[in-house]
Amino acid sequence: MRLFVLLSLLLLTACGRGVPDGARVVVAGDSVMAWNRSAGASVADVLAARLGSPVGDVSLPLAEVMGGVGPLNIPNQLDGVRAEWIVLDGGANDLSTGCDCTDCGAVLDRLVSQDGRLGAIPALVSDLRGTGARVIWADYYTSPRYAGTACAGTYRQLEMRLGRMAALDPGVRLVDMDDVFDPGDLSLFAGDRLHPSKKGSARIADLVLREIAPVP
Repeated sequence: MRLFVLLSLLLLTACGRGVPDGARVVVAGDSVMAWNRSAGASVADVLAARLGSPVGDVSLPLAEVMGGVGPLNIPNQLDGVRAEWIVLDGGANDLSTGCDCTDCGAVLDRLVSQDGRLGAIPALVSDLRGTGARVIWADYYTSPRYAGTACAGTYRQLEMRLGRMAALDPGVRLVDMDDVFDPGDLSLFAGDRLHPSKKGSARIADLVLREIAPVP
C-alpha cells in the first residue's frame, strides 16, 4: 500500500514537468521545489507567473543528488538542459537515506566538502556552469517537523558548506529559504509540517526572483 501511495504521488507530481521552448529559467531538485505542482502553484509555476514567461520544471519528490534512478537523480534531471538560470535544491533525501542526524559527517563530505570545493554538489554546479548557466542553489528552510531537533545542526553544516561553494564563483548564488520561512508560521507549510504550502512555494519563488530580476 505504501509503495502504491508513493507511486501515485510521483505520477501526480510528474504532471507538467518539462522544459518549454525558450525557457530562460529551469527549476530542478526535490519535493520542496515540486510541491504544489498539481495545483499550479509550485515554485516554477509562481516564477513563470511573476516573470510572465515560460519556466522549465524537472524537479521530483524523493530526488537525490548522489542516489536515485533516472529523474530521481538530480544531475540526471538536468542532463542536456540549457538555460540562462538553473534554480535547484537537494541533499535532504541523501541525508535521510544515508545517515541519522547525529552522524552525518561522511554523507555531508560526499555532498560538499567543508571548504565547498569538492563533492557531488560542487561537481554538479561546475557542470551547470560549464553550459553557461548561472546557478541559484536554494538552501533549505527549517520545517516545524525538525525545528529544535538534532537535524537542525546537520542542515546548518550543509548551509555553511554551500555558502563557501557559492563564494568561489560569482555565477553561483546561494539563497537561504530560512530568510522567508518561520517554522512557527504553519501557514507556510503543508499538512505534513515539512513541505511548503502554496504560500510557502510563493515565498521561495519570490526569494529566487530577487536574484533573477532584482528590483532597481
